[in-house]
Amino acid sequence: MLFSRVFLKFLIPSGLLFGGACFLVFKTGFPSAIQPFLPFYPWLAAGAGLLLGWRFNRSRLIFVILILAACEWSISLRPYLPMKEFIYQAAAFLVPLNLAFIGFWRERGLLTWIALLRIGWLGGQCFGVWWLFHWNAEQVVGWLNWSIVKWPLLSQVPLEQPALAISLLCGLVLLFRYSFVAKPMEGGLFWGLIAAVLAFCMPQMMTFWFSTTIFILLIAVVETTFSMAFNDELTGLPARRAMNEHLMKLGRKFTVAMVDIDHFKKVNDKHGHDVGDQVLCMVASCLRQVTGGGRVFRYGGEEFAVIFPGKTVEETLPHLEELRERIARSSFVLRGRNRPRKKPEKVSRQKPVGKKLQVTASIGVAERSEKNSETPQVIKAADQALYRAKKGGRNRVCC
Repeated sequence: MLFSRVFLKFLIPSGLLFGGACFLVFKTGFPSAIQPFLPFYPWLAAGAGLLLGWRFNRSRLIFVILILAACEWSISLRPYLPMKEFIYQAAAFLVPLNLAFIGFWRERGLLTWIALLRIGWLGGQCFGVWWLFHWNAEQVVGWLNWSIVKWPLLSQVPLEQPALAISLLCGLVLLFRYSFVAKPMEGGLFWGLIAAVLAFCMPQMMTFWFSTTIFILLIAVVETTFSMAFNDELTGLPARRAMNEHLMKLGRKFTVAMVDIDHFKKVNDKHGHDVGDQVLCMVASCLRQVTGGGRVFRYGGEEFAVIFPGKTVEETLPHLEELRERIARSSFVLRGRNRPRKKPEKVSRQKPVGKKLQVTASIGVAERSEKNSETPQVIKAADQALYRAKKGGRNRVCC
């Protein structure tokens, strides 16, 4: 289930946008209705990207726009250069490399010293290309045109083998990065890299593919902003705003269960907030396994909510009892103080030394009825049932 969710996030929306661009270019061509708008596409993509990158402090998007704009501007001047292939082949080699590097950058403000270092690093590449051109352009072009292997199939690829090899390597690096950081921007950089490579394979459509790269990353920024607003960063569960949106779509019949971790404040006070965060994540993983069609949300603090569309309280009680028992059975072992920071080469077969922390949860449940006809009233009734569960001894379900 987790793999399918991560894979779906990888394909939508970035992969879908890239597939749509390929469909237009290779299958149908541009419809006559949108052809008049194509000259405005690069300006709209770059302008919106710069605006959102500045507004949401997404410096990686801004750097990609600057790199692609500088690249296309330099290539547009190549007919006036003595060695016109030099700039083209150097850009085909450096652009994928830069996109892979940007994939590992952390978001920083544009006025920080790290951002200035990054600008200097990009400027240094421009100076390096200029220096290599004046040092020995013909020899460098020979390196960039070097045939690594003599395969007839590769001779049909418009891109030279060194640029093709570095593009493949950078694509694998970005896939590796996404496997650890499954976020929209990381997936967008992979699909944007493929679009950028197609720009060098199809020079006559370079502007379109560069603009598509920017557009993919622009949508990834919007997706990231949406995720930050509607998802809880710590547990990965949908947050209260997503819960409110979900409740608006439900019909007349639904049940709300409020789940609260017992004695959570004592856990934070005694063991620290790091342990408290780990407890929250453990409980969230148990809640994800709820049966009966329940959808889980983090309501706030140590409190969660489970929404059962089309269910009555009686229908949800068995599922909630199973959920309560699963949380109570989950073992949470505190790390020992003498545990080394680095994993030792030889792993001991002895059982880990640490104190086991018993984690339980109290659950209050209420359904929409004639008495509680409005959604806030249902949530309030579930909160009151939760209070009764805590007052009655905790680790129980009350309705």
